[in-house]
Amino acid sequence: MESMALQDSYPKLQQITDALEAWAPPATAQSYDNVGLQVGHPDRLVRKGLIALDLTPAVLEEAQALGVELILTHHPLLFRPLRRLTSESFVSALVLRLAEAGIALYSLHTNADVAPGGVSFALAAHLGLQDIRFLEKLPQALYKLVTFVPTSHVEHVREALAEAGAGRIGNYEACAFASKGTGYFRPGDMARPFIGKPGQLESAEEVRLEVEVTRWDLPKVLQAMRAAHPYEEVAYDVYPVEQPYTRAGLGAIGRLDPPQSLEAFLQHVATRLGARSLRYVGDHDRRIATVAVCGGAGGDLIPKALAAGADAYVTADLTYHRFFEVLDAEGKPRMALIDAGHYETEALFEACLQAWLQERFPSVEWHRTQLRTAPVATFVTER
Repeated sequence: MESMALQDSYPKLQQITDALEAWAPPATAQSYDNVGLQVGHPDRLVRKGLIALDLTPAVLEEAQALGVELILTHHPLLFRPLRRLTSESFVSALVLRLAEAGIALYSLHTNADVAPGGVSFALAAHLGLQDIRFLEKLPQALYKLVTFVPTSHVEHVREALAEAGAGRIGNYEACAFASKGTGYFRPGDMARPFIGKPGQLESAEEVRLEVEVTRWDLPKVLQAMRAAHPYEEVAYDVYPVEQPYTRAGLGAIGRLDPPQSLEAFLQHVATRLGARSLRYVGDHDRRIATVAVCGGAGGDLIPKALAAGADAYVTADLTYHRFFEVLDAEGKPRMALIDAGHYETEALFEACLQAWLQERFPSVEWHRTQLRTAPVATFVTER
């Protein structure tokens, strides 16, 4: 039997999910997505975990053989609502087996796509790119929070806002702006004012305190503000900020050093990703130096890759007509567009997530699946 000290060294599932959600907040996922804890008890200890791109019956059997308490996947198993939990369909049968085996399931999907060091960053690094940055910073993610605080409590409120996650700009934290002014108010008969008396017009020296906050952190920041603020009724404003958020984004772009010919780059991509075939359009006379990538289905970022001056864009799930989008008026490719396969451009995230978890939870035995979870095969014929 394990000693109590050894048991205490294992994290609870909630601790692991809290860390994952601080890095890849669920609110950054696309509106259609379903991420987070899908099956399991947050209070359960985790001794072993298995990481896979998808949950399949074979992956579940692998997890049971390893004796894990947690499976982490990129693609959510529960993507659409279930009407019943039986063994009659692929998804519901797997959910039922997870529950019966006592194995938790957690999924990071489009929130891991936009996270720093997430899927696209892992793809860019795996292809050997340097100076990696977001291809498109996350839009419509920021608010400006303004509140008015008596001078005696400015530092207390400012620190509470920072601890709740407000004021994070690029590589800086606890950013805020303060300007002094005078606040006027008349407390009502039922009020219990911090300053002044009911029925009398009062004034107070106050500080206008401004901080930037993400939309997913806004609820807890507002809660922290109210808890730290001395006023009975806290005056504050929330404004949308149009500038993009710099700590999350879509796709990635970097520099290939040294540059390669298109043919050499295609071979490089196929070799590094283990792809048996590539679909592409491109100019074979062009050198590939700046490369944009997006793991999985990234067709919507083609205009961003072109605008960023990419010589090549590597992604997946491209329809026939999307390849025409990179052609100029004379039908010549403005950049190489490469479809390397959905599984191939995302499977390397398994190793990335394993390393991330191992660093933060070293007492847990983390495994990466030994299985190829893609249901699609490639048939290559001789011509």
